[in-house]
Amino acid sequence: MPIPAELLTFARNLRKEQTDAEALLWQLLRARRFCGFKFRRQYPICGYILDFYCYDVALAVELDGGGHNDEEQRLYDEERTAVLTESGIRVVRFWNNDVLNSLDAVLEELYRRLQG
Repeated sequence: MPIPAELLTFARNLRKEQTDAEALLWQLLRARRFCGFKFRRQYPICGYILDFYCYDVALAVELDGGGHNDEEQRLYDEERTAVLTESGIRVVRFWNNDVLNSLDAVLEELYRRLQG
């Protein structure tokens, strides 16, 4: 099924306007730098745009800022995770702050998730 043009345009814009946490993690994930796994950045799937996606193990990596504490956003995130899970995609979420300040712990958890 083709991806709607507006979703592709939005994904391209997100790649250009990434957060500091996204930029840092992308430098570690891109070009199979992390344990040989291939990741895509701002990847459109199931009507959503995933921050990072590893197709080989169907794992979505989402980075959340403070706005994700908002009740409405939390409900949206839960719905989104449910849709992705129903499609066979596992979702792992990290706070931007953890990526920036506790990167080793984030990478350890990501490694665990990639293994199974």
